[in-house]
Amino acid sequence: MVSDELGKQLHDRATRGEALSPEEQAQLKDWYATQDRSEADQLGFTATAETVDLLQAQIDSAVAQLATITRRIQEIATENKALRREIAALCRQLAQQDSPQPV
Repeated sequence: MVSDELGKQLHDRATRGEALSPEEQAQLKDWYATQDRSEADQLGFTATAETVDLLQAQIDSAVAQLATITRRIQEIATENKALRREIAALCRQLAQQDSPQPV
């Protein structure tokens, strides 16, 4: 078990971007887990397998929605690019029609 003081020091170093050794990373991970358990105990939260499964299903659903939205945004971006090219071509045609024609 990692002391609270050491955990705080490791957390401080990690959040400042300082590199931690593999042993220190493991200690920090253990300290985080201890903090999470303590917080859950204080809040009276007990994660049941059912709760975890429900949360995972919600995460999976959100990820699927994000993937769908991302694909649609990419499709729209491609369509917009094609429309911009078409508009530019039409503007060039219009400019050629408006320019005085040699007689």
